[in-house]
Amino acid sequence: MKTVLCITLNPAIDLTITLDVLTLGAVNRASENQLGAAGKGLNAAHVLSELGINAIASGFLGDDNDEIFERLFKSHKTFIGDAGVGQLTDGFVKVTGATRTNVKIVDKQGCTTDINGQGFLIDNDAKQALFKRLIQYAKEADAVLVAGSLPKGFTTRDFDELLDLLTQNNTKIAVDVSGDALKVALKHNLWFIKPNNDELSGAFDRQITTLDEQLSAIQEISGDIEHVLVSMGDKGVHWFKKSGQKRQIYHAIPPKMTVKSTVGAGDTMVAGMILGLLQNFDDKTLLCHTTALSAHAVTVIGVQVPKRNELLNLIAKVQIFDKGIA
Repeated sequence: MKTVLCITLNPAIDLTITLDVLTLGAVNRASENQLGAAGKGLNAAHVLSELGINAIASGFLGDDNDEIFERLFKSHKTFIGDAGVGQLTDGFVKVTGATRTNVKIVDKQGCTTDINGQGFLIDNDAKQALFKRLIQYAKEADAVLVAGSLPKGFTTRDFDELLDLLTQNNTKIAVDVSGDALKVALKHNLWFIKPNNDELSGAFDRQITTLDEQLSAIQEISGDIEHVLVSMGDKGVHWFKKSGQKRQIYHAIPPKMTVKSTVGAGDTMVAGMILGLLQNFDDKTLLCHTTALSAHAVTVIGVQVPKRNELLNLIAKVQIFDKGIA
């Protein structure tokens, strides 16, 4: 069984509220609500465990409200599904305070409004405790993912140090971050990154929307990054795979889905990419599988892997276009 270390520095408890229409300044009636342990790296770990991977979830976790996380770890300690037996292991460092709560308001059109809470404050002792733990985990893992935002007290300099530490102890480091953290990540030698167009635009301080604009930005990256996956919502994903000094480019378009929530779709895509690369899927199989998993993710609240027959049906509907080498 492959082992993947998934690091979430600033996890959250997601409260997802579903309603017909969000009206500001009025009383809104929810048709459904769901509370779940979340965070980008933890979501990916959750998916990986359901795909037959031993996922170790680490990072910082507040000790005031960790019960919902403990329930997730207990339910997925050994997960038996269509993909086989997977595991989700708790490797978090507990810190004083509460893990933040993020509110996701989803209307009947599938539009999501996010209200992200403030998390705990990280001190130097907590940083050093986590770094010490991650060194050992990274040495033993087949791959490492770092995903999500930085908590208070954890600077971009700390993030730079973390990536140095990880790349010294593992050759397969995946990163899914945004803002200044993404700018830091682009200076490192990484396995893959998965920005969307907005995140890529922010990292390069210019508007990036087209394939040519994406390629131009990727060619400016100072770090040696093997795979760049640019997600574009219902327009699909562009995969820029290193081929010598150039990039093999693919475009995957997902099937049309009835959107319930887009929360977790990107994290599911990252998990699918990690699985496919570790299992040495051929390019088309990898991209079809990854895109199908992400497409299914928008039809559910929370994180969930589809049943095998449903997944195969979605895979058959994914369109793959070879854009050549550039």
